[in-house]
Amino acid sequence: MKQVWLRVAAVLAAALLLTAAYKRAEQASVMTDAANTFLNSLWNDQKAIATYPFEDDQRFDWHFIPKLRKGLSFGAMRPDQRLLAMALISTGLSQQGFIKATTIMSLDQVLLSQEAAAAPVTNRRDPENYYITIFGKPDAKAVWGFRLEGHHVAHNFTVVNGRISDSPSFFGSNPAEVKIGPRKGLRVLAAEDDYGYEMMESLDAAQQTTAIVDKTALKDIITAASRKASLDGQPNGISAAKLNADQFDRLMSIVEVFAGNVASPMAENRLALAKKQPKDKVFFAWTGDVKRGAPHYYRIQTPAFLIEMDMTQDNANHVHAVWRDYNNDFGLDLLKQHYEASHK
Repeated sequence: MKQVWLRVAAVLAAALLLTAAYKRAEQASVMTDAANTFLNSLWNDQKAIATYPFEDDQRFDWHFIPKLRKGLSFGAMRPDQRLLAMALISTGLSQQGFIKATTIMSLDQVLLSQEAAAAPVTNRRDPENYYITIFGKPDAKAVWGFRLEGHHVAHNFTVVNGRISDSPSFFGSNPAEVKIGPRKGLRVLAAEDDYGYEMMESLDAAQQTTAIVDKTALKDIITAASRKASLDGQPNGISAAKLNADQFDRLMSIVEVFAGNVASPMAENRLALAKKQPKDKVFFAWTGDVKRGAPHYYRIQTPAFLIEMDMTQDNANHVHAVWRDYNNDFGLDLLKQHYEASHK
C-alpha cells in the first residue's frame, strides 16, 4: 500500500511540475520538465535502456514497422511510469495528435485479434510494444531529444537552445477503417485521407490529368524511413499557382491537418513555413484511382517540406502519413545554426 501511495504522489508531483512549466509558456521548458520527471521515475537499469548520448547514431535509426526497438517499452514500465511517459508525449503532440497516437497504439490489439485466427500469434502485435528513447540530458537551453516509436507511430523531437524540431513525424493505421467488432467504423486518420479526396474532387478534368502522375498507386510513401528525405527528379503534379482560391484553401487544409498533429507553437511554425513557400514551387501529386476506396497515394511537395500519404496495402485499408522537413529533420538545421554560433 505504501508503494501505491508513493507512486500516486509521484504522479501528482509530476502534474504540478507540468502545470508550473505550462505557466512559463515555453514549450521547450514544458518538454524538458516532463522528460526529467519521467527519467527520475526510472530505476537505474531502466534508465540505461531508455537513454543514449545525443551524438549516438541511434537517434537517426527510426522506423514505423513492427519490430524490436531500442529504448524503454511501455510494457517494461510500471503504471506510474507509463503515465509520466504519456505526459512527455503530450508535450510534443497536440490534442488531436495525442488522440491519434494512443488510438493507433490500441489498434495493435485489433490486429492481434484479426490475425490470431489466420496465423500464429506473435508478440509483434502489442499495444505496449511502443518505446520512449531520450537522447542527451534534457535541458531547455541545451541540446537533447526524445523519440516515441512503435508500429505506425514514430515522432522525433529535438530541442536546441529552446527551439524544437518535430520531424520526422509519422502516423499510420492498420486497419485504416475497422470493419468488424465493437470499434467498427473507426478511422483514426480520416481527415488525412478525406481531405486528399476532396482536393482531387475540387479539380476540373484538365487539372486532374496534371495532378495524376501515375494511374497505378504507389505501394508506400517514397521516403519510407530514410534518414534524409529526398525525392528524385523535379517536382511533378499540379502547381499551387494553377489553383483557384477554393482549391488552394483545400490544399492548405491538408497542410493544416498534418501541421496540427504537433503541439503549439510547433504547429504554428509548420504553418508559417508553409505560407512562406512560393505557390509556383508547391506541387500536389496523386497516383492511383480517384474513385473513393481504391488504392491511392498523394503528396504535397515544397522546397522546405514534404507531406506523403498512401492507402494501398491490405486492399486499400492500410494508411501511412508522414511530414518530413528537408532541412530540419532531427533538428539538423537548428544544430547547424547552434554549432555555427558556438564556433563564432
